[in-house]
Amino acid sequence: MSALTVGHDPEQSWDDLVRFWEEMEWPEGSKVEIIEGIVTVSPAPAYRHNVIAARIQRRLYSVIPEDWEIFQTLAIAVPSRLGMLIPDLVVAPVREHTEADTHIPAALAELVVEVTSKSNARHDRISKPAAYACAGIPFYLLVDRWAPEGPAASLYGEPKGDVYQLLTSAKFGEALKLPAPFDVVIDTGEFPVA
Repeated sequence: MSALTVGHDPEQSWDDLVRFWEEMEWPEGSKVEIIEGIVTVSPAPAYRHNVIAARIQRRLYSVIPEDWEIFQTLAIAVPSRLGMLIPDLVVAPVREHTEADTHIPAALAELVVEVTSKSNARHDRISKPAAYACAGIPFYLLVDRWAPEGPAASLYGEPKGDVYQLLTSAKFGEALKLPAPFDVVIDTGEFPVA
């Protein structure tokens, strides 16, 4: 399935765009994001996609501090990139008070994880990492089931501007080590293929 996009009026402010995103009635179960100023509506992720996210989440829960949490449907805002993004996983400290109930500033995240879907892999490879790096999120884990050279997981870090450095990668079947503060090994051999 592919995504539906809704154009953005360049005269519209970031606040107007967020209000539209918050107030519109979207199809139930869909994933609605603002990517580079364009509202994008995607179907819910497929079973294998969710299995991968769940396996990563299970490993991360064993190592994160008590005051951090792993969120599956939390939107993170990157106004400078006109982005309201919903990664497959967001690891962030729990905050008692936030300005909005619908999202948090992306800068609060310590790690974001995206698992590609066939229809939106380009966003996960290009648009989203640029926004995440711009927001200063320390780590970005891309699990690319549809990579041209075969399924692989890549960890990015050291954000500068809107660019990350590749820290490590692993083809499906190999181990991928996440550095401190996580210090955990993800066994990509546990991931379903295709």
